[in-house]
This record gives sequence, C-alpha cells and structure tokens, in this order.
Amino acid sequence: MADKRILEETAIQWHPAFYGAAELEFRDNKDDLEFQPEYNLSKEPLRVDLLVVKKLADVRVKNEIGHIFKQYNIIEYKSPEDGLTIDDFYKTLGYACLYKGLGTKVNQIPVGELSVSIFRESYPLKLFKMLRTLGMKIERPYPGIYYICDWQGMPDTQIVVTGRLCEGTHRALKVLSRNAMEEDVWAFAEEASRLTEPGDKSNVDAVMQASVAANRALYERIRRCSPFMCEALRDLFKDEIESEIAEREQIAAQKAAQKAAQKAVQKTQQKTIKNLMETMKWTAEQAMEAMKIPVKDREKYMAGL
Repeated sequence: MADKRILEETAIQWHPAFYGAAELEFRDNKDDLEFQPEYNLSKEPLRVDLLVVKKLADVRVKNEIGHIFKQYNIIEYKSPEDGLTIDDFYKTLGYACLYKGLGTKVNQIPVGELSVSIFRESYPLKLFKMLRTLGMKIERPYPGIYYICDWQGMPDTQIVVTGRLCEGTHRALKVLSRNAMEEDVWAFAEEASRLTEPGDKSNVDAVMQASVAANRALYERIRRCSPFMCEALRDLFKDEIESEIAEREQIAAQKAAQKAAQKAVQKTQQKTIKNLMETMKWTAEQAMEAMKIPVKDREKYMAGL
C-alpha cells in the first residue's frame, strides 16, 4: 500500500503545479518579478526543486505572501505528503546560502536582499516548537503566514501554511491538496475563466492537473452535476472530457472487435465439433474434450450446435 501511494505521489506533478500557482498568485506584480524554477545552484549537477523569484523593481508586492520579498527570493514547496523537519528547514536555508555565494564578486547578493519562503499545506507544529527552543520567535502577520524572527545574519524567512491562509483567498494554492474544498475548486475555476493573458492558461492547466489527480472523487462529483455546473468549470475540463470520450470510444471499439473475433473463433470451432461428431461418431462432449475446449466454455458451444 505504501509503495502504491509513493507511485501515486510521484505521478502527480506537484512542483510544476505550484510554480503555476505561484505565478497566478503574483499576477498583480507580473512585470516586477522574474520566475526561475528548478534552479542550478552550482556548475556541478546540483539541480533542486527551488523557485527563485527575482524582484526587478523596488516595489512592494501586493499579495501579502510577497510582502517579505527582497531582490532575491528563494522558495521551497513541500507537496501534501512531504514532511517539514528541522533538517528540511536548514536544508532550504543551505540552498539560500549557496545561492548567495553564486555572485561573481564578494557580497554581490547581500543577505539583506535575500528572502526564504517555505510553502506547506499543514501546520508544522513540531518544527515551530523546535525553532522556539533555539531562541527564535515566530510571528504571524497574516493568516497562514509565519515569519521566523530574532536570528542574526540570516535572510528573512517565512513559512506559508496554505491550509491556513485567509478564507476566500489564494485559491490556486488551496486546491493543491489531497483534501481540496469544493468551494475553492469552484472559485478557482471561476477566477481562472477570467484570465486572458499569455501563460495564464498553462499555469491554470498545471494547477488543475495536479488538483484533479489528487481529488478525483470530488471533481467527478462536481462534473456529474452538469446542469448546474458553471461554464468556466466546463471549459477547464473540456480537453480532459474530450480525451476521456475518445478513450471510452476506443475501448468500446476494442471490446466490440474482441467480441466479434471471439464469435468468429467460436463459429469455426463449432463447425469443427460438428465435423468430428459426423466423421468420428463422437458425442459433442468427446469432440470438445479432444479440442481441449475449457469446461466452463462448453455450454455456450453446445447452444450453437
């Protein structure tokens, strides 16, 4: 069972979905931010699932998640079943320190111009307890957003608990869950239907693919209420619906062809049985035994004799 769950988790593209959700979240500052997913932290093969967001202008990001943003911003995303231990926390900080060291000259990336954000769906109770024992303070300036304070010489750091973000907001992040709320799915679909700028559709598709894969029962229930389904949600599912219809038609055609082939084989074998009965003076049972026809299938052959 555990292996199956791991395979399912691997099949769901959580990180690309999160990158899409992040770009949707910061659409209001689209021209002020540059997104660099899966960053290479060295000339050697050290590729990690980090999203690096560069702030191109000295502006305050409108979305409260981005209020901590500096010029360089390291973002780590933990999928729904990922843990967030003290080691995971320091590993992300280590990535941020490696990134700082990539400058071509000393202190090209000042620590004061670097921030770290870790996203996770559930509240990391054990981690916060351990951070407090280390003398750090944890502040919550906004629902679901926690600043790690009182540590010198380290970049400003926040942990974003997507499951606790302000109700009615951040739908793109909230539907990235194995327990997505129906109201969030509907609201995200409606919001997505109003997006028209280039790149938005691919971001929406990435989010929806992961969300649907993780919440199939919910989405099937929503889709079955088609008389009341909003046009936006139907549009989002258009490609998937057409693909499923084509797949079902293909399966039906394959089954029909298989059934026709089986009938043809049965007809030929019935003819052989009759020939054996006439030439060898055998009973139908003896003929079928000689032809090694399975006992469970003999009744249907008898019906056609």
